[in-house]
Amino acid sequence: MTTRKASSKPSPRICRAVSAGVLIALLALGPAWAAETRVGLASTDITPPLGMPMAGYYHARGADGVLDPLWSKALVLEQDGERAALVVLDIISVTREVTDEARAAIVKATGIPGDHVMISATHAHTGPELAKRSQRSDDMGGRQQIAVDYTARLPGLIAESVRRASEQLQPVRLSACKGQCQDLAFNRRFFMRDGTTAWNAGKLNPNIVMPAGPTDPEVGVLSVESAAAKGPGQILATYVNFAMHPDTTGGSQFSADWPGALSRVLGGYHGSNHLTLVANGACGNINHVDTSWRGAQKGPGEAHRIGVMLGAAVFQAGKALTPVTVGPLRARSERVECDLPQLAPGEAEEAWQTVAAVKDDRGANFMKLVRAYRAIAVADRQGKPHRLEVQAIALGRDVAWVGLPGEVFVELGLAIKKNSPFAQTFVVELANENIGYIPDRRSFAEGAYEPESSRCAPGSGEKLAGVAIQLLTQLHRENAGLADATR
Repeated sequence: MTTRKASSKPSPRICRAVSAGVLIALLALGPAWAAETRVGLASTDITPPLGMPMAGYYHARGADGVLDPLWSKALVLEQDGERAALVVLDIISVTREVTDEARAAIVKATGIPGDHVMISATHAHTGPELAKRSQRSDDMGGRQQIAVDYTARLPGLIAESVRRASEQLQPVRLSACKGQCQDLAFNRRFFMRDGTTAWNAGKLNPNIVMPAGPTDPEVGVLSVESAAAKGPGQILATYVNFAMHPDTTGGSQFSADWPGALSRVLGGYHGSNHLTLVANGACGNINHVDTSWRGAQKGPGEAHRIGVMLGAAVFQAGKALTPVTVGPLRARSERVECDLPQLAPGEAEEAWQTVAAVKDDRGANFMKLVRAYRAIAVADRQGKPHRLEVQAIALGRDVAWVGLPGEVFVELGLAIKKNSPFAQTFVVELANENIGYIPDRRSFAEGAYEPESSRCAPGSGEKLAGVAIQLLTQLHRENAGLADATR
């Protein structure tokens, strides 16, 4: 009698049964990518009192009115119990201290982990001067008690917007798209006929040869729609990512500048309860000034013009909105060490003398002040490198946010988008802290305002961008691996 040897391989029928059982078990566990997506939205008025010093320039201003209010706007995402908060402030920048205090208050009030909270500033030049930003800010009014008191209150106001948003979580449908807005943002650095590189070279200047760099016309849009609606329904919020300096309104009245104008345009269509969050892209060398056009481009009217044009681009892009594939919500943050720029012997001492000598004639000595305040800021660190936060938040394999700690040159933002594995990446500058201008290495060699005022050494921008790409790649790999495990 012949004895049949038992096969070591299970039969195909058994394999299919086991696979089906594993899939059923995984689905029964409620995996993140199959769970309901919820979003909470809220805004808190952060308009300072009148008399508050205003930020943005090298001369002091005090607010004597309110053109439109300033807000802390919060969007809280929840996916299978994991939460993250995106906060946008209508101010010029946020300090490390304010972010740390706000995150601590948010953890206490909501349980959302601090590294899951991205706090970015729109960079409006018609907002308050915060305390403890820099020597330049102190000279512009940051030491005044009204500024100290406001800065102390700000973390609580930020936390309040996140707390209220987290208490209003509701099922939603998320959609995203990339629009285009051409001929609105311009590179403000120029190659000149004399071989130099100039900054804000002036309208119709015959000595301009060409812009010294690119722009980023992409309009990133995330749409939040109520899941209760049957078919296309109520748009609760729109998150807009666009790379362009908000320095259009000017004057001595508080204003959210063109991000505020865009909010009014989108709210005019979607309704007064609609929340628009504007996260500025990498625009350290990008502004709204068209040097080929003689038209005036300053004041509330200009902010409105920009809001209408960008709003039209958002509406046009809305036709291409694509549902975001539901997936795990993850966040990751890393501190990056960046070197200081080199100072010449005696440069810091001379800088203090410059600041004292030209404080009454700042307009005529602009670049002297730029270099002096840079030297003071660098010397104040006593050789200690910066430790800057790069943050990434990812939802599934479709959408991710990257937070960068300063005014980042557009070349670096474009590189991050190009190398990101996500279908849509929102690059958010002035997130969580502000080191000042972060040029790319080439622009450091060309000089002019931004590199000459930068507090970090050449190559810092490339280092930060490299870490951002690494974080995005890691998050995408983790989310993709988790999703593939269910196939």
